[in-house]
Amino acid sequence: MSLKRPGAAPTVVLVGRPNVGKSTLFNSITNSRQAIVAPLAGTTRDTNAQPAEWQGNHFSLVDTGGMFGAQTDPLHALVVEHGRKAIAAADLVVFVVDGREGLVPGDEEIASALRSVTGPVIIAVNKTDDHRSKGRHVEFYTLGFEPVIEIAAEHGQGVGDLLDEIVARFPAGTSERPAPVKDVETRVAIVGRPNVGKSSLLNRLLKEERAIVSDMPGTTRDTVDAVLKWQKRTFRILDTAGIPDNANPIPRTTCSASTPTRLASTGSNANGTVLATVTIS
Repeated sequence: MSLKRPGAAPTVVLVGRPNVGKSTLFNSITNSRQAIVAPLAGTTRDTNAQPAEWQGNHFSLVDTGGMFGAQTDPLHALVVEHGRKAIAAADLVVFVVDGREGLVPGDEEIASALRSVTGPVIIAVNKTDDHRSKGRHVEFYTLGFEPVIEIAAEHGQGVGDLLDEIVARFPAGTSERPAPVKDVETRVAIVGRPNVGKSSLLNRLLKEERAIVSDMPGTTRDTVDAVLKWQKRTFRILDTAGIPDNANPIPRTTCSASTPTRLASTGSNANGTVLATVTIS
């Protein structure tokens, strides 16, 4: 396997239908609660990237929104578009499927899209701790990708085996590279009411379509963070979910992030980084 960005850490992208457990697996591997996890299909919209490490191998792990399958989210087309961009930039793809449901047409659609990927594809059959999934992992061999690994991301079962398969496909010498040296970062959180233009501002600063933008309030759910280098300084820009006011609450049927809670983890740390807050009204 050759890296698409020589010298950089490998990029591993999680893809799959809505609600198969990609975000749960993302949190398990990164040992964080960065991604929102909820039983509502289509919870994740924006791609979410975090550094990860296994047995001395450092890599970037990317969580994506659910692709294909039954989906009522009006922004699903944008979610799929961002997912395709993440796949195109991936060095390795982990195709997450639901062992309880077995092979369904949505999985076959994603498999068809992944056949054009130049890097390795590993299938992770999630939720195999449920008795309904017993023996169903064999169905996924028909998709043509190997290995097929059984996991239960919520409880961490099989995740180590999956990580062993992932790092085994990294180029020789990856584990010998020192851990990436992080620049001292100034963290800037963009906060405000829903639909005031926070994600548009993030995209403008980065000069790329990093966050999904729409006219629908509550579009952003996960906190999206990205690095911006400007005038020899490094900034980590955080686009947050809108904080609804009492007069205009987000409908209860939507899944929104707890912005104040997530901002609490982005303040000053041992490296002396500073949290600056931009409020858009």
